[in-house]
Amino acid sequence: VKAVYDTEETKSTGVLNRLIAEKDNPQCNVFWSGDPLRTVVLKNKGITTPYKSPAARDIAPVFKDHGHHWTGFSARARVLIYNKDLLSQSDVPGSVFDLTEEKYRGNVAIANPLFGTTTFHIAALFTVSGDARAKQFLDDLKSNNVVIATSNGDVKKRVVQGEVACGLTDTDDAFEAIKEGANIGFVFLDQKGIGNLIMPNTVCLIKDAPHSGNGKKLMDYLLSKQTEARLAESCAQMPLHKGVEVPENIPSLDSIVPMNIDYDKTALKLEEIQSYLKEWAENQ
Repeated sequence: VKAVYDTEETKSTGVLNRLIAEKDNPQCNVFWSGDPLRTVVLKNKGITTPYKSPAARDIAPVFKDHGHHWTGFSARARVLIYNKDLLSQSDVPGSVFDLTEEKYRGNVAIANPLFGTTTFHIAALFTVSGDARAKQFLDDLKSNNVVIATSNGDVKKRVVQGEVACGLTDTDDAFEAIKEGANIGFVFLDQKGIGNLIMPNTVCLIKDAPHSGNGKKLMDYLLSKQTEARLAESCAQMPLHKGVEVPENIPSLDSIVPMNIDYDKTALKLEEIQSYLKEWAENQ
């Protein structure tokens, strides 16, 4: 397999734009994304083709495209990571909207919302909460001196080093910090409200792929229980298959109240708010 990767700072956007540019002469067979939204964008642009993998038979329908253009596997979740030396457990926010409170002024970090899972998270908030509330939240975050980091990994680093008390990142970054011995904790947000964002990896077959047969074999492998077990072990991802053995510290999806989102609507919202997010991120 010849793999082409995005960088940590420009997750999902570089490869996505390349696939769009190559639409009339595809060079790629399979696209593996860390979230569903970019895959849906490709589907909406006519760049994917359906494939129903037998390996995904027992993955829940909520994690699959109705027309089999993409299939989800091995999920992460957005979490709030916090430095235990700077925040007591009783002071840890329970909702993402709490981050705008005065007591967290200058002590919250998020990654640049133009890239990676932060874009997905913001688009999901727009979809679930409505444009007005989501924009008010972002305006209030900015007024509260939020720190914009270059990536989720940078958020983790700033929290671990005590530059800020807490930050929004993904479960894999949180578990990595704990594994490294950092004195941090993390929480799933909005368990009594809109729910916590769950983000499955997704994989899709590119339309008119030069090697679609081998592409399907790769998809079958990625969607297998064996791959989910390896991703749980190596980067704390939560299996979508039932009965996959995972390390004892990996939470079960059944233990998290999920945000109820429509991936297709959220993908459209992501494209709609790009210019707004660019202006928001650049005018600090």
